[in-house]
Amino acid sequence: MCIGTAPGAAPTASRRALRPEAAPRQARLSAPADLGAHERAIGAALRVYLPPGKALELRLTNNHYSMISVRRKPDGYRLRLHRMFIGAEPRIVRALSRYVVHNDRRASQVLGAYIDGHQHIIKKQPRKPRQINLRTAGVCHDLREIFDRLNVERFDSTLDARITWGPVAAHRARRSIKMGSFAVEDRIIRIHPVLDQPDVPAFFVAWIVFHEMLHGKHDIVRKGRRRIFHGPAFVDEERTYPDHERATAWERANLDRLLGG
Repeated sequence: MCIGTAPGAAPTASRRALRPEAAPRQARLSAPADLGAHERAIGAALRVYLPPGKALELRLTNNHYSMISVRRKPDGYRLRLHRMFIGAEPRIVRALSRYVVHNDRRASQVLGAYIDGHQHIIKKQPRKPRQINLRTAGVCHDLREIFDRLNVERFDSTLDARITWGPVAAHRARRSIKMGSFAVEDRIIRIHPVLDQPDVPAFFVAWIVFHEMLHGKHDIVRKGRRRIFHGPAFVDEERTYPDHERATAWERANLDRLLGG
């Protein structure tokens, strides 16, 4: 976000000068017992540093993948925050406010270090899997059969995941298509239903399933602030798949038809 002044305008006051005079220098978080009270306590601590007139919607999560999610709106901010921030010290609260309001780079680095130091909280959290209706038997292809076979052949039956066809959408032309996805939190593979057609070969559907199963095996690679979903180990193993060349060639030849629905 760029901040500037129009030609001839009066100099803009510094962010420090805009801070309310009554703002405490040490905004400490209390440690109440229930989640709603935690949300109110963190929200109150953060609102001290927000610009006047800006609202804050805060939700605490157990998300294993996204620790901070901010949606900046004209009238305020919608913040989803991992529970590891309960009881965070004042400097973390201030860094969080700077990140929420200004997307501040230095604040992001402080928060990144805090998250790295609290990874043990993420790993220890018990998580109940969501109840999701799985639809594995398609008209032409059975995802359960494909998954079970690949799990034995390529993963020594060690891959823990579930699989389903994705929701059926209206037939329409598309500009892009996501043929498969892997939900990290729920460990669910979803395959696009456009592949459940008689003229989509079984070897291609199996290759898409194999690709998504690899996401369940290989961790996301971090390079600085970037997250690499297809790291070198992922790509190398994907290329060992016997139908890799045939499947990629079929995809190139038939992508336009798949995009058309």
